[in-house]
Amino acid sequence: MPRLSPFTGLVFNTAVAGPLEIVTAPPYDVISDRRRLDHLRASPFSVVHLDLAEGAEDPAHPANRYSRAARLLVEWESQGALQRAPEPCYYAYEMTVPPRGGRGSPTVPGRTVHGLICAMEIEDWGGTVLPHEDVHDAPVEDRLALLRATRTHLSPVYGVIEDSVNSLAVMSMRPSGPAPFDAVDEQGVRHRMWPIVAHAALTARLENLGEEALLIADGHHRYTTALRYRAERHRDDGPGPWDSVLTLVVDSTAEHLQVMPFHRVQMAGDAPPATGMSMLGLAETLSPLRDEDLTIGTISRDARGEVEYRVRHVQGQPPTVRALHEDLLDTLAPRDSLRYVIDAGEADESVRRGEAVAAYLLAPTTPRRIRNVVERGERLPQKSTYFWPKPRTGMVMMPLGPAGRLDPAGRVS
Repeated sequence: MPRLSPFTGLVFNTAVAGPLEIVTAPPYDVISDRRRLDHLRASPFSVVHLDLAEGAEDPAHPANRYSRAARLLVEWESQGALQRAPEPCYYAYEMTVPPRGGRGSPTVPGRTVHGLICAMEIEDWGGTVLPHEDVHDAPVEDRLALLRATRTHLSPVYGVIEDSVNSLAVMSMRPSGPAPFDAVDEQGVRHRMWPIVAHAALTARLENLGEEALLIADGHHRYTTALRYRAERHRDDGPGPWDSVLTLVVDSTAEHLQVMPFHRVQMAGDAPPATGMSMLGLAETLSPLRDEDLTIGTISRDARGEVEYRVRHVQGQPPTVRALHEDLLDTLAPRDSLRYVIDAGEADESVRRGEAVAAYLLAPTTPRRIRNVVERGERLPQKSTYFWPKPRTGMVMMPLGPAGRLDPAGRVS
């Protein structure tokens, strides 16, 4: 496993910036346009002003979004809204999901996911950092322009390992008492974070992770961005803090992680064949879906134009999303004709409103099934997995150098 190190964190000073609930946010790639505006309006110090800044997308434009984010980062630190930790630390991180259900629905018990935020040494793909999804150039170019401008990792990559003995021992070393950083997000998930000053016992435990491979759960584009930025800085400056990337490490076996699906919404192309079992509606279609036996749900229109729901099997190996693409979607759906949604109801509405040709519904999978794909030397299609809950952007950031300054023209130096 790559070396895990402490780092000098950049955190919000709530006495100046306001509560963490309104200045932190979900990862940039799950924020809709409407929610982005909500975050921007909620606080002048929302991290979304950095992560999805306003302005032109062309880095050469004088009023581009990346330069704006860099200026804001410098201003916030000079105003005391952001503060650097007094010494390098690791950060213990907890995400607690409340119980759900009741009032006639089955109650799903709450659970807590534990992890450690650190600076993880970057290595090329193919070593002990394992990708499972393909990446696209446009998001990487966007994130790379932002990283060049801000010289700060704003959001952690989410990585999972399978080493409960050492990872649980590491978590037991977090300080006792209330968390200095505590926020409840829009979905009711509580995020708590404790700085941990590096010491010999903790370093030894982390070194015992040895050759354990880390699977990228979320943040393929961010990790690819970090790889490209490292290469650029090496050409100009040699090794440096850009050799590491901000990462949340979670043990998938100890935390019993469930991986939610991205449902597929097909905007053009041919509808799926009318095979499988006909169902009455969305709820009945979702109920029998199983990742282990490659069961999917489809929503489309029949020859009379009526919306029809079906459950069928696809051919291949789990996780089902890969078999779905190989068996159906790669043939039916033209390139770039797919949308990816977490909410099955949103997929259903797209078909019912006549916006989409079809929707394909999937069941949750497991980290082990994803790792099996990687170990076979394969990858999943883009937007195949949704690890939830996700760490909050802005709880801690990782600067790659000293604080910047604004010159008389307002440029960051």
